[in-house]
Amino acid sequence: MLASMWTVKVVSLGVVALSLSLELLFWLFSHRRSERATNKVLFFPSEVACVEHIFSPTLPHSHVCSLPHGVDTSFSRLLRYILSACSSLDLCLFSFSNMDLSRAVLLLHSRGVTVRVLTDKVYSAINGSQIGVLRKAGICVRCDVSAVHMHHKFAVVDGRMLITGSLNWTLTAVQSNMENIIITEEPDLVQPFLKEFCRLWGLNDSAQYLNSVTD
Repeated sequence: MLASMWTVKVVSLGVVALSLSLELLFWLFSHRRSERATNKVLFFPSEVACVEHIFSPTLPHSHVCSLPHGVDTSFSRLLRYILSACSSLDLCLFSFSNMDLSRAVLLLHSRGVTVRVLTDKVYSAINGSQIGVLRKAGICVRCDVSAVHMHHKFAVVDGRMLITGSLNWTLTAVQSNMENIIITEEPDLVQPFLKEFCRLWGLNDSAQYLNSVTD
């Protein structure tokens, strides 16, 4: 009887020790993953500098250009984060007229990255908008069909990285305005934005909208 009791106690202690060990391993794993996750903040206006080396890394730094070279700016960092996309890029933007950002999106599209763009129907038609350029290149673009402005400014890279803040994707915002951007890989922040993008993408399906109008 005594031996059985000791056996039960030993087994119970073993279970407790195993449980504590698993909790510790989970904490260590979560902590290390959190340390590796990207969490950056960028502020604008950005210093004006040449960004050709970002699009063409093999291009000699001595190429003809009057802008400063080899300068790490908020804008150059933003371009690098966008161009890090390997499989998908989801853009939800109010205004998109910056030609370098458009060039980055077009480059990703040419690499086979799946690009989806959701934008405001009014601002997509203003002079200088890059939305027509993206559409012409074969990128899938949907305009918000609601009665209010689609005022979001965020991007989701590969479903794992969120880029969001006050910055419109315009030259004025990048070079002249006080703006901010947060880049994060924290799943608790990324997933709600990805979910909202998918919700809005479905709501603004032109075929679905046309069907509802004709019903």
